[in-house]
Amino acid sequence: MDFSLTDEQRMIQDLAREFADREIAPFSVQSDIDKSFPLAIQQKALEVGLVNISLPAEYGGAGLGCLEVALVTEQLCRACLGIGTTLCINVLAAEPILQAGNEAQKRAYFGRLAAGEFASFALTEPGAGSDSAAIRTTAKRVAGGYELTGSKIWISNASLASLMVVFAKTDPAAGHKGISAFIVERDSAGLSVGEPLGKMGQRAAPTCEVFFDQVFVPEANRLGAEGEGFSIAMRTFDQSRPMVAAFGLGLTQRCVDESMAYATERKSMGKRLIDHQAIAHRLADMRIRLEASRLLTYQAAWLADQGQRNTVQASIAKAFTSDAAMWAATEAIQIFGGMGYSTEYPVEKLFRDAKVLQIYEGTSEIQRNIIAREMERA
Repeated sequence: MDFSLTDEQRMIQDLAREFADREIAPFSVQSDIDKSFPLAIQQKALEVGLVNISLPAEYGGAGLGCLEVALVTEQLCRACLGIGTTLCINVLAAEPILQAGNEAQKRAYFGRLAAGEFASFALTEPGAGSDSAAIRTTAKRVAGGYELTGSKIWISNASLASLMVVFAKTDPAAGHKGISAFIVERDSAGLSVGEPLGKMGQRAAPTCEVFFDQVFVPEANRLGAEGEGFSIAMRTFDQSRPMVAAFGLGLTQRCVDESMAYATERKSMGKRLIDHQAIAHRLADMRIRLEASRLLTYQAAWLADQGQRNTVQASIAKAFTSDAAMWAATEAIQIFGGMGYSTEYPVEKLFRDAKVLQIYEGTSEIQRNIIAREMERA
């Protein structure tokens, strides 16, 4: 058993850390205030090779694995979870094409992503969050393809995306077995995207409603066979959840960094905060959960790269890191005391950014359902 990274992995980790400190961190606060994503950062990240790194090399990507994605994601999200999420979330839209796309689809769409276009993964609906099988968007067969009618909500990067992977019911009576997946062009007639939704945190990451009014999608844009959409989505999550776990890992690392810096500088009752055992124990517990988060995240990613089924490990990593990040952000504010509640310091933003980690990509409760189900099957 070897827990060390390769030289190449350390290089890309260092590159991501340096880029995050130089290009992301200075814009984090203002982007949160403006509720906007600074597009220039995406171009710079593209130029140094930090986006779309999991796309196969034959289609213009770097051909790197799930672990490398986690390493990069951790560093970018340490600087800003909103900006980091926006830079990394293309993986979620690319994975269904990688999982179920044919050669023509991969060549057409991976090339565009490698060139810098954004894409969205459109599954969640107003009445179907955790219960993906309850989606109501329909895909009606027509001559040459399908007509999509319905709506989606909380779709990451929808306002930036030039294409979307959309899940819709081709057989509304068949439950999850009636869901199919489609690649849909953003400029399709009848497709409209709402303004970015107001959010508590991760404000630099645009998240929107998407509406489909008899949107025509050619049959050539269906991913896999009819009825395979739910399976495609679940396989995608096995690959993407280690990345989302790395979102939480990066934020927890930032909580540790900020708390340590404050606790070693700030004095109370004549001594540094860290010299008070109550504070020292909080910091130690933060470090414990950070290290556990890192090991769980890297394990889930490593299993995916080995071609092994990682459903349980991906859910464990996602649930643990999300909960740890929310806990660490709460502890960071407590360590900062009254100043932690002030916008003068970064921990209040970390707190706001952390909460949704326990909700999107499958809530912490859903992850526990998955874990329990897999335990019963074992």
